[in-house]
Amino acid sequence: MKLEAILDKLNSFEKNSFLKVIENITSNNPGNQKEIEKIFSDTNTDLKSTDSNNIVKIFSLVEGEFNEYLRTEFTDASSQLDILIDILIRDGNCIMSREWLDNLYTKELKNIKAKVGAFDSLLKDGKGDVSLDRLRDYKTYKSCLHTAFWNDEINNQDCKITDDELSILITLSKQLDLSQEEVKLINYSIIPIERQEIDNIINELKNRGFIFYSRKLHTVYVADELVKILRKFRGKELADKFFRRVLRILKDPQLNLICKKHNIDTKIKRIEKIRRIISEGILFTSALQNEIFRENTNLTERKKEINNIINNRLDISPQLKGITLEKKIQNLILHFEEIEREEKISITKDGYDKLLIELNEEMPNLNILIKSEFELQDEFAMQSEYLIDYNIKPRDIIELIPRDSLSNFCQKKDIKTRGNLVMNIIEAYKDSENLFLENYENIGFRNLNLLKDNGVRIKEADLGIKFEDITKSIFAKLGFNVDEKLRKKINDKKNKIDIVLNLGNEELIIIECKTIKESGYNKFSSISRQIKSYIDLATKKEFKVIKSLLIAPDFSDDFVSDCELEYELNLSLITASSLYAILKGFKNTKHKELPYNLLMRDVLIKEDRILKAIKNK
Repeated sequence: MKLEAILDKLNSFEKNSFLKVIENITSNNPGNQKEIEKIFSDTNTDLKSTDSNNIVKIFSLVEGEFNEYLRTEFTDASSQLDILIDILIRDGNCIMSREWLDNLYTKELKNIKAKVGAFDSLLKDGKGDVSLDRLRDYKTYKSCLHTAFWNDEINNQDCKITDDELSILITLSKQLDLSQEEVKLINYSIIPIERQEIDNIINELKNRGFIFYSRKLHTVYVADELVKILRKFRGKELADKFFRRVLRILKDPQLNLICKKHNIDTKIKRIEKIRRIISEGILFTSALQNEIFRENTNLTERKKEINNIINNRLDISPQLKGITLEKKIQNLILHFEEIEREEKISITKDGYDKLLIELNEEMPNLNILIKSEFELQDEFAMQSEYLIDYNIKPRDIIELIPRDSLSNFCQKKDIKTRGNLVMNIIEAYKDSENLFLENYENIGFRNLNLLKDNGVRIKEADLGIKFEDITKSIFAKLGFNVDEKLRKKINDKKNKIDIVLNLGNEELIIIECKTIKESGYNKFSSISRQIKSYIDLATKKEFKVIKSLLIAPDFSDDFVSDCELEYELNLSLITASSLYAILKGFKNTKHKELPYNLLMRDVLIKEDRILKAIKNK
């Protein structure tokens, strides 16, 4: 869930700890001090009084300083922050009940203690499939960690790992290609691990600004923006779902090479290997750059294989740039980060729901798989609104399903089975009508680039007509009689009304639609003449125009002011976003049609008043 959405949910007390951390950073002359001061100056408020949107802007401006703050918080080796943060940054853990976090924490401690015992035995006995070189790596790191932690005892001080020592240990673990899990097991073979109370854990994380907690709902929230920072701090370069996407298209020998490097059993099923590689916290860059290749593989062969993985098997278009192997992999990480930041889900919410319903019908165990893979707490997880809150998109769900099951599903649903099955399924569930509806405002703004990114394919010359068609569709869904026959009957060669709503008894509402490239529609004089001619035309044909409406993506303040002074046209203004919000709210009421009187009152119609009115009746 986005930071802004979480801030809007919580009261001032529940946001206070996070704001204190940010306030402390902003008071210590951060790099973007001038930009921050401008936000405060423009809003004439302090941090605690500013709105959620500006808090998000300020947080983005101090992200570098927040990273430094995080590093200082991590120096207390006994705090178990590594365990806790590893739970918070997993896919699906951005919203958790107090009890669910306690459950995950208890399970994690149990797993660590069991693994530490087995790992210690491995280091002492040297038995198993681990190479002597790998055992040497483990022992080297453990010796350095032991010295860093226990050297304070010599000076009669509490044992801890200083900031400098931690920095050296992190560098050492990277040079030895140790996974997060391997580091964690070595750490807790030396540092005592004791279970903490869940309320103490929540308070600790909240006071550090890592999480938000609603006491009323007993719910923990971790903002997407914070997950990204915490993940990178823990050495995870990208979300688990993207690592899974890459691992799925690797060949079995490549997966086995990663497993052998990190002491993972190569005899387990392929899907379990992928799960273990992800849960072990193996570095994505290290896996692609070194671990999927045999030792004698030269640089040219490695580059060729990485290009094949990215451009062919992952089917990324346009092709990612990068001359060196390192740059190519880094650009792949940036590509996945960009996808994660996007709020689009590639298909409509209705299409997502339809996909989930039909997947559930064909694969009854899929709900259990989704809950397990993303550690979701609710019994039934296969609902689009629920999954979107957790930033789990259609492709993330489909990629959990084995290829054989996907192929069977495609055959049953008459979806093509050639090429990329995942993308074929997504394409089949794109609902064009709802896709256009969800991009109604973008069409109004004639934003071709954003429309293309959102999967809408339309020519620029067709944007105006499409905006009109969607507006007609919305008013029809609101229960109005969009009378095309009457519109054609009234229109002449010179005057072309866009939309006519027939209220009966010879009474009409006429609607004009305008698309614009710039923000703020401001051509009132031309519009007023145009609408007046429409009214005159309808009046001559013995119809009474009781209301005229102008729909556009935005209006300037001057335009609204001019409209307020014009009384003959009985004209009201509605932005595209407001009209779409009214439609979404209307669907959740018992009304069969929207009372047209609600459109008669205001010059600039706001959705809040209309939605409140129809909910109360």
